[in-house]
Amino acid sequence: MRDFATAMVFLKAHLREDEAAARAVKPGKSQDLERLQARVLADVAAKRRLVAWVEANQGSTWKAEAEARGLPIWQKAIVDVIAGVPEYFRSPVISRLLTAYEDHPDFQPEPGALQLASSRW
Repeated sequence: MRDFATAMVFLKAHLREDEAAARAVKPGKSQDLERLQARVLADVAAKRRLVAWVEANQGSTWKAEAEARGLPIWQKAIVDVIAGVPEYFRSPVISRLLTAYEDHPDFQPEPGALQLASSRW
């Protein structure tokens, strides 16, 4: 996915929406609705743990340190390559999580990229 940062923003925004919608449900006397609410909240929590795992990429820290130290461009390039490997291997997790939102009007995928119709989130 070429625009990984946009995909992360999109996913986090819609996880917040899912959580808010689940919390807004007033189960009342329906145990089925109560179980569904609990399942949605558990699903959101599980997805957030996966997002946190993807974001736990030391590469961002390495890139910032390389920039702060004023390394020559060739050394920064090496840091970029090394730092990019974890994201490369972890980013498919985000792509798979995004499939739950394929029917969302803001989700307009193109081959290899995520395009968004609006930026309201």
